[in-house]
Amino acid sequence: MSQALPYPSAPAQSESRSVLAIPAFRKLWKSMAFSSFGDWLGLLASTALAQELAGGNYRKANFAIAGVFIVRLLPAVLLGPLAGVIADRFDRRRLMIICDVLRFGFYLSIPLIHNYIWLYTATVIVEAVTLFWSPAKEASVPNLVPKEKLESANQMTLLASYGSAPFAAIFFTFLALIAKTFTSSPNPRFNSPADLALYIDAISFLYTAWIVFQLQSIPRGAASKSAVNDNLGKSLYNGFKFVSQSKVVSGLILGMLGAFFAAGAVFGLARTFAGDLNAGDSAYGILFAAVFAGIGLGAWLGPKIFGQFSRRRIFGVSLTVSSMFLAILALCTNIVLAILMTIFVGAFAGLSLVTGQTLLGMEVDDDVRGRTFAFVQSLIRISLILVLAIAPIIAASIGRHEFTIDNVHFHYSGAEFTLFGAGLIGLVVGIFSYKRMKDRPNVSFFSDIVAAFRGELGGITGHSHKGIFIAFEGGEGSGKSTQVELLRKYLTEIDETVLVTREPGGTLLGKELRQILLDPETGAISPRAEALLYAADRANHVYAVIQPALGRGEIVITDRYLDSSIAYQGAGRVLQPNEVARISRWATENLTPNLTFILDLPAEVGLSRLESIDRLEQEPLAFHERVRREFLNLANVDPERYFVVDATQEVGAIAKQIQERVSTIAQLKINGEKSKK
Repeated sequence: MSQALPYPSAPAQSESRSVLAIPAFRKLWKSMAFSSFGDWLGLLASTALAQELAGGNYRKANFAIAGVFIVRLLPAVLLGPLAGVIADRFDRRRLMIICDVLRFGFYLSIPLIHNYIWLYTATVIVEAVTLFWSPAKEASVPNLVPKEKLESANQMTLLASYGSAPFAAIFFTFLALIAKTFTSSPNPRFNSPADLALYIDAISFLYTAWIVFQLQSIPRGAASKSAVNDNLGKSLYNGFKFVSQSKVVSGLILGMLGAFFAAGAVFGLARTFAGDLNAGDSAYGILFAAVFAGIGLGAWLGPKIFGQFSRRRIFGVSLTVSSMFLAILALCTNIVLAILMTIFVGAFAGLSLVTGQTLLGMEVDDDVRGRTFAFVQSLIRISLILVLAIAPIIAASIGRHEFTIDNVHFHYSGAEFTLFGAGLIGLVVGIFSYKRMKDRPNVSFFSDIVAAFRGELGGITGHSHKGIFIAFEGGEGSGKSTQVELLRKYLTEIDETVLVTREPGGTLLGKELRQILLDPETGAISPRAEALLYAADRANHVYAVIQPALGRGEIVITDRYLDSSIAYQGAGRVLQPNEVARISRWATENLTPNLTFILDLPAEVGLSRLESIDRLEQEPLAFHERVRREFLNLANVDPERYFVVDATQEVGAIAKQIQERVSTIAQLKINGEKSKK
């Protein structure tokens, strides 16, 4: 239970096979998988034993289960920093072996001693020992695989940690079923699935100790003399200081806490909830497996299914939907329906968690990212302790109740009431998080859903890349080319690598198409053909020029991009702007600028500045006014990505506004002195 990361998606099969082909890592991965399996099985067995020792007392069972969760999480809050230092200062291989042998002994002792005091005592010790095993394992992985395979190795590590949970739950369910065959045994210890699970759990740690013993390639610790990591209070203070300054990050963290709040309520009450449905230990195991199976499905399939939607939007929505299913779960009186609802709770919580992790990496500046993640981890642990402690206590205080409506009897206990309350709280948190992080404030999520079904949403999230992509848009004579050159000069002076390009004409093919599209001698072109020609130029432009430069980490500035097609060939030619947008998004593989400047100018003023007139510029004034309105409509829909500048201002004033806005992009590392230039 010391883990706090979301259930990971599996890496690509070829990548996983590649990293598992390394003998040393493959052995370590086996030890991780068995250790995690034992950890999850131990959690299930400990909570089941706590309820068993309650002797059928509902309140006592809830308090006992809450105690198990608290003692498993508390060491992670108190000993986390110390464990990391120990892992760096001692022989990691010996440390892992000692930890596994200790976990074997203490898990073996729990069913033998068989009382509350030792259950809690041994659980605290085991969890504390695990805190030393985990950083030793994490620190060893980079020494066993090449640097280029480290990301794949980390994915497999997470898969071993969390992918074993459903198997542990299924195995516990199996033990619950076969335990019934031993009812005639003279020793009642063999009649308990919890005791059987603890014996097997102990053996699993002995096996992992043997695997690690064979790994001679694990190096000693680095013996770092650096200071001990920030304590919990300092991490909370530093994290809160940064988080409070960002609406997006604060909404994100609040939402992630809401997701863990919902999941914690399910974990804390699953055992008594299964008992309320008269389903027993086997149903408890299935419910536990259903949560993690759902989280896995959500983390794996969710980003693929909802890839068209903005991550900020889907985060809050998925949390809200997960909470709705949690409230429905609380009302279920049938175990099969309850399992189905549990899967849905886990699936949308998994989508929320994986989206939240992605957003944290994207939204948080690099120089405060570590403190922010430490802040999140600390809050997650504290929130889990609170909900796992409070939820069973609330359930126990409420007790069992019966309601009769038109001679129909309904039986609900404190677990159901508490789950329903947790669902309502999660619902409020999800809605608040959605509103706080909402991008494109003038477009409803329902509109996005309709657009997605029509194939018109495109891919709001867009590509991820190392560089920064900036586009300049606007009507004729708005001064785009001048501002592009001034921005290039500014960025070059502060030692940024900049690539300036344009559409059409950024490639050899683009130059040929530019001649066709803008030469007045070309004459009339079908509006649809014109849109397709611009899309063809854009596809080649992205493929040959923009994407390679972004991949190198450069800043790419383009004079016109897809918004020009939406405005000119869409609104200007009176085609459907959404159709034109869909064509361009397909052509560019959804590559979206980080920032788009729209230089706004009355059409008649811009046209009066022109010295020569091309095929588009000679269109009537009404055409150019429609173009201008469409640019402003685009900016109104997504004000975070678009920046509208009044192009009637003096050139220097416009340039200063543009430079200040570019300097706020998180990825652009411009220090204070360079900004003054």
